[in-house]
Amino acid sequence: MPILVLDRDGVINKDRDDYVRTVEQWVPIPGSIEAMARLVHAGWDIYIATNQSGLGRGYYSEAVLRAMHEHMRILLARLGARVEGIVWCPHTPSQSCDCRKPLPGMLDTIRALAGLNSLSGVPLIGDSIRDLEAADARAMRPFLVRTGKGQISEEEISANPQHSFHQVKIYDDLAAWADDWLINQG
Repeated sequence: MPILVLDRDGVINKDRDDYVRTVEQWVPIPGSIEAMARLVHAGWDIYIATNQSGLGRGYYSEAVLRAMHEHMRILLARLGARVEGIVWCPHTPSQSCDCRKPLPGMLDTIRALAGLNSLSGVPLIGDSIRDLEAADARAMRPFLVRTGKGQISEEEISANPQHSFHQVKIYDDLAAWADDWLINQG
């Protein structure tokens, strides 16, 4: 089965400047859960790679993070869908790790979980330049959505025509990406 990788905050659920700290604050972006279900029903395996420095900052526990993910899994299950794996980086930007995006450590974990030799050409949908950089490090196909931090990222890319991600295709949200992908690529 083909796979795709999603960022979480700002792509699947609404992002918050003060961090998503509780299950109640984990609010899906309208249409995102349904889009994921459509992709699963079309034969895609979905993996999630998410920076979660709120763990390292002590804003919430791993148990709370797992509860957020369980809430998402329940919403997907109601639509007959699921995610194959969720990988997160708990480190803050000041900590040395190889997993915090833009570094590709989480993507390497997903590659192993999916049993693949390479992630070359695999779509990665994110809302930040660091998502695109992580995808680029593993020759994936990066896409940007305007939800979350996506509009800021789009403005940064647009302001510099020489930006390395100037040619990245941009969508309003995950649902728009899924619809376009299923019509034109699926």
